[in-house]
Amino acid sequence: MNMTFKLKLAAMGASLAFASGMAMAEEETIKVGVLHSLSGTMAISETTLKDTILMLVEEQNKKGGLLGKKLEALW
Repeated sequence: MNMTFKLKLAAMGASLAFASGMAMAEEETIKVGVLHSLSGTMAISETTLKDTILMLVEEQNKKGGLLGKKLEALW
């Protein structure tokens, strides 16, 4: 690869990183994935885990969230 191509590639990577940082800065919540079974044989033990995660997210939001943003649990 020649030096011009490498510079163009680096500039493109930097601009993509900047754009993704701007998009994240605009979001008002941090989404947290909750990946526990709510049906089937594992639901007996994992429903409690889901409830625990939801409780922890709620408690953290009462403390002001994380990095100044509220957490949002998704399942």
